[in-house]
Amino acid sequence: MESDKPFLIVLVGPTAVGKTEFSIELAQKYNGEIISGDSMQVYKNMDIGTAKITPDEMADIPHHMIDILEPDEPFSAYEFKNRAQKLIKEITDRGHVPIIVGGTGLYIQSLIYDYAFEDETISEAHSEYVEAKLAELDQLSNEALHQYLASFDEISAQAIHPNNRKRVRRAIQYYLKTKKLLSSRKKVQQYTENYDTLLLGIEMSRDILYQRINTRVDIMLERGLLSEVKQLVENGYETSQSMQAIGYKEIVPVVKGQIGLDEATNKLKQHSRNYAKRQMTWFKNKLDVLWLDRENMSLSLMLDEVSVQIQKRRT
Repeated sequence: MESDKPFLIVLVGPTAVGKTEFSIELAQKYNGEIISGDSMQVYKNMDIGTAKITPDEMADIPHHMIDILEPDEPFSAYEFKNRAQKLIKEITDRGHVPIIVGGTGLYIQSLIYDYAFEDETISEAHSEYVEAKLAELDQLSNEALHQYLASFDEISAQAIHPNNRKRVRRAIQYYLKTKKLLSSRKKVQQYTENYDTLLLGIEMSRDILYQRINTRVDIMLERGLLSEVKQLVENGYETSQSMQAIGYKEIVPVVKGQIGLDEATNKLKQHSRNYAKRQMTWFKNKLDVLWLDRENMSLSLMLDEVSVQIQKRRT
């Protein structure tokens, strides 16, 4: 039975698993347009470290949400959702199929489910108070900061490791801004599907994936990753949030002469492998994905499986 909701294909998977290649095959077969669901590919001049698709690789398929921001501009799941929803309507109105491709789990989740973002807008005076308080708390050790969170939100503190400083700080910031507990907010989230979504994922054995990741890093360096990072630093983006991404934060110390390229390369490979592992854990725990085994399936067989799934939805 066909749904009256807009139909879209969503393709997820860890870094270096082959999403780009398969997305082009999908778009060619189903008259699709691709929306990037990657939190870093929105930034201009950050091409090599994000493994951004090249114009040649696009094969004349329209791509959206790529190169839309400067490296120092903020971007969030909330902003992604708003932009992507408009694009989905425009693409659907053109009679094409929106294909969301990416590895940023929260972006995907926020889009295909009715993920309730709260308005955290506050007054300028209160904002100054929050920033001053956070600056004070930033002087604390990981353990002390975690203890501060536990003093008013024990549930969040139990769910977040003390060494995950970014998440601990976010939970504190949420409380300071709203006087609500982050743990309470999670309980009231509603996940109602907005679209008729075919949610696909590409997977392969960890050993093969890790080999692909290591090779990808080597290729990035051959293509000029060091020069790309150097240019970004020279343009004043070193302290931007985007430069904390894997692929950039490891190379900045090389540019500044603090460590050697070999050491940075090893860190980049390790961080990329760790990230891929976290991505797979997230997708398998949070989303109902139809997994395609790239190691044992050709692109043709993967397309055949997609055809079977689409046919099932229409009968």
